[in-house]
Amino acid sequence: MSASAAVRAHAARVVAAVVQGRSLETALVIDPAMNAQERGLLRALVFDSVRWYLRLDAMLASMLSRPGQAMKPEVRALAIVGLCQLMYTNIPTHAAVNETVTAAKLLGHARAAGVVNALLRRCLRERASLAAKVDRDLATRTAHPAWLVEQLARDWPERHRQILDANNERPPFWIRVNRRKVSGRQYRRDLEARGWTIAASLFDDEALLLDRAVDVAELPGFSEGLVSVQDAAAQLAARLLQAEAGDRVLDACAAPGGKTGHILELQPEIGDLLAVDVSAERLARVEDNLRRLGLEARCLRADVANVAAWWDGTPFDRILLDVPCSATGVIRRHPDIKLLRRPEDIRALSVKQAELLRFCWSLLRPGGRLVYASCSALRAETTGVIGAFLGEFAEARDQTEPSFGSLGQHSGPGPGARIAAGSAGMDGFYYACLEKGSG
Repeated sequence: MSASAAVRAHAARVVAAVVQGRSLETALVIDPAMNAQERGLLRALVFDSVRWYLRLDAMLASMLSRPGQAMKPEVRALAIVGLCQLMYTNIPTHAAVNETVTAAKLLGHARAAGVVNALLRRCLRERASLAAKVDRDLATRTAHPAWLVEQLARDWPERHRQILDANNERPPFWIRVNRRKVSGRQYRRDLEARGWTIAASLFDDEALLLDRAVDVAELPGFSEGLVSVQDAAAQLAARLLQAEAGDRVLDACAAPGGKTGHILELQPEIGDLLAVDVSAERLARVEDNLRRLGLEARCLRADVANVAAWWDGTPFDRILLDVPCSATGVIRRHPDIKLLRRPEDIRALSVKQAELLRFCWSLLRPGGRLVYASCSALRAETTGVIGAFLGEFAEARDQTEPSFGSLGQHSGPGPGARIAAGSAGMDGFYYACLEKGSG
């Protein structure tokens, strides 16, 4: 059995696990024995199959002999992986078909190999008509669940189609230069001298968009903390926080620590930075990131909402609240969101976000600043939460617009500022900069 057939079998297992409810992050375990080419093929097949699953599954359903015909999960996932190769890759068709059929045998489904072969060969013959049939529906054409398409259409009436298309792009590769160790301009010059191409840049070249994604080990000085991988939209958080020398800063829901490190890079004279996260495993990633960057912060495992259990009573000057959310603004990085998220999740998340915001607000000193950050594209988790909060707390003032300036493209109306996925090459994001008056 060929190694490439084994890769396809592995991809089918991962896709089946995601369809059954596992996150792509936990389902995709890469065998260290794989070579670089095999690892690249596996990641491409898995991500593209999940990204386009809802469209490919509709095509598959239209080819089955009986409506609603049952297929074993791994066999169905393998058929999706095969269709993905024919529809979205440049893999030679004979290799795509033959290796996928062989993969059925590796999965222990030899009797299904003939079915998979017939489906893929029919797709080769009829792909144009099959695509035209399923693409009559916007949700199917863009491989999004219907409920999400409807919500995006309501929340972004003039831009939802562009957002849907952006969600299906492969994510851009933004990096963040650690100004504590090297200037953005110097790091850019070093990259260009090595033959790298910079597609775009922001913030005096401290945010650089590379023309291709690479393994972090290939980035010069990565292990020494010269640079981190972080989308440009996420890089706005620390800048909007505007931490000053001597400030006492809380990074709530801090994991995995990208924003924690950036706060310290931008303001080396912070008085105290406390990074809190409820997960010990994820908090360890914060600590690892800080060690690599050569930075220090106090890290505490705690539930931010359980203030009495961890807060010492001293107010914070700055608070960054990066709330848990639906992550519907970063679907191009996490395409499994389209299969895992449910409409009822949004209500539960918005309630949790409002709760966290109220608790964190109670920790902020008068005159202090709280930055609410969310990678959701939905108003229920962004402007809806902040609008209700501003109506409840008279001393809260929305200072987002003057804070943003030329930091990035965003869309109104507020409160806060929304960034649409794909805008200026950035992920979908939302920020609200709230300052606390005296009453």
